[in-house]
Amino acid sequence: MPHLDVVGVIVSDLHKAIEFYRRLGLRFPEDPDPMGHGHVEASLPGGLRFTLDIEESIRSFDPDWVPPSGGQRVAVAFRRESPDDVDRVYRELTDAGAPGHKEPWDAFWGQRYAQVKDPDGSVIDLFAPLA
Repeated sequence: MPHLDVVGVIVSDLHKAIEFYRRLGLRFPEDPDPMGHGHVEASLPGGLRFTLDIEESIRSFDPDWVPPSGGQRVAVAFRRESPDDVDRVYRELTDAGAPGHKEPWDAFWGQRYAQVKDPDGSVIDLFAPLA
């Protein structure tokens, strides 16, 4: 049976992306790219890894790669501790310059939900179950 091991995001600026994802609570090494390959990893609960790779790194093995346009096909969602935490993190990210995509709302499926864009325009979801 397959074992999901890595969720990766391709970014244009590694340091801006690290700053954004650290605000979400991910822990990257203090020296994030000692080999200079444009790759960094954060360990998540359950053994899953969240990685960031710069565009140039991807093009080193796939020279025809281009960023997608017109939407997204993969969703990355971070569960927060509470509905208030969704609001707080959304505010912190947008106050730090991240573009908000959808302000926090109470979704019909029973969650407090919000969407914000990372430095490369990828939509990142924030959610918590409603009480």
